[in-house]
Amino acid sequence: MARIVMKFGGTSMAGTERIRRVAGIVKRQQEAGHEVAVVVSAMAGETDRLVNFCREANALYDPAEYDVVVASGEQVTSGLLALTLQAMGCKARSWLGWQLPVKTDDAHAKARIEDIDSDGLLASMGAGEIAVIPGFQGLSPHGRVTTLGRGGSDTSAVAVAAAVKADRCDIYTDVDGVYTTDPRIVAKARKLPLVTYEEMLELASVGSKVLQTRSVSLAMKEGVRVQVLSSFIDESAPPADDLPGTMIVSDEELEGSDMERQLITGIAADKNEAKVTLTRVPDRPGAVASIFAPLAEANINVDMIIQNVAKDKGETDVTFTVPQADLARALAMLEERKEAIGFFRLISDDHVTKISVVGVGMRSHAGVASTMFKTLADRGINIQAISTSEIKVSVLINADETELAVRVLHTAYGLDAAA
Repeated sequence: MARIVMKFGGTSMAGTERIRRVAGIVKRQQEAGHEVAVVVSAMAGETDRLVNFCREANALYDPAEYDVVVASGEQVTSGLLALTLQAMGCKARSWLGWQLPVKTDDAHAKARIEDIDSDGLLASMGAGEIAVIPGFQGLSPHGRVTTLGRGGSDTSAVAVAAAVKADRCDIYTDVDGVYTTDPRIVAKARKLPLVTYEEMLELASVGSKVLQTRSVSLAMKEGVRVQVLSSFIDESAPPADDLPGTMIVSDEELEGSDMERQLITGIAADKNEAKVTLTRVPDRPGAVASIFAPLAEANINVDMIIQNVAKDKGETDVTFTVPQADLARALAMLEERKEAIGFFRLISDDHVTKISVVGVGMRSHAGVASTMFKTLADRGINIQAISTSEIKVSVLINADETELAVRVLHTAYGLDAAA
């Protein structure tokens, strides 16, 4: 008997028929003798609908009230799944974020989980009850509802798995594993049986929509084995252990497998980036800090950063990227501090995409970046910004060239599946 945390995304929960299918998958795991907890997302499109309500009510909305609104989507699906399981003869109940509780910090709309009180949950699971938990939500130190950011249900599931010391965390989604790139863009994309935590972390951070970045980071920190599977399977499908999904594992486990280590694991595209440029920033100590310190205080993540060589007048241009959702707030904040920072113009562009190539094989092979730059140049694709890490190279390009860039790079790195 294993202790399993199962997570189902929005497309898996989109309507009563799909919820009934999910309930069947969950019931089969319990009938196999496992202790089961289930973490659910809101129905597909529901969170976007609730976010739009917030924006219509107040363009500069209070994040605490925003959390109250958007957390309701997961509450609905957790209750519906519990009801469906009960109709199938299973013992089941829902546990809202404040009932466990899932304790977070007070960074509304981007809260981080600090602790989960799992005693009641463990007792319930031990008694044969299926625990249904709404993902994405928690409880702040001040007793307010918080949410974890988009895709936060993945993080909720991994955190619950860590808290109850689960044998594994099964993430059921609308794809049947992790691919070398988005198969909707590249038909020859290949499914990967094993991916390391580090590679998955980079892929998630640069636009792969399979898992949220923080969920992978938490899984790596806590040693939670994560399996990515499809929830769109037949009733007669084999149990999760036998399904050909993708397992997210440690470097050691991958080294111990008979898989050949590839130079590049995958290519990701992230269209949720926006570019911000401040012109004629004074070239003096503290100038750059005056730009990024207020953004950090507002919990706005900055990614690529480029500072040009200072000009004759002791001025420089500073370019960086932020999530599109934070662009309006970032621009308003910088305009308020224009005099203190001392820049001349503020220019933004939200029609950009970040393309990244990822692979632990980069550590021992030269030429990965030059292949990327030459491949894009050969197709006339202009690079607006570059950033690198030990196992990743990312470039910023015009959004209109996204699919072409992904296709040519996928071929250039030898990732296309054999015909």
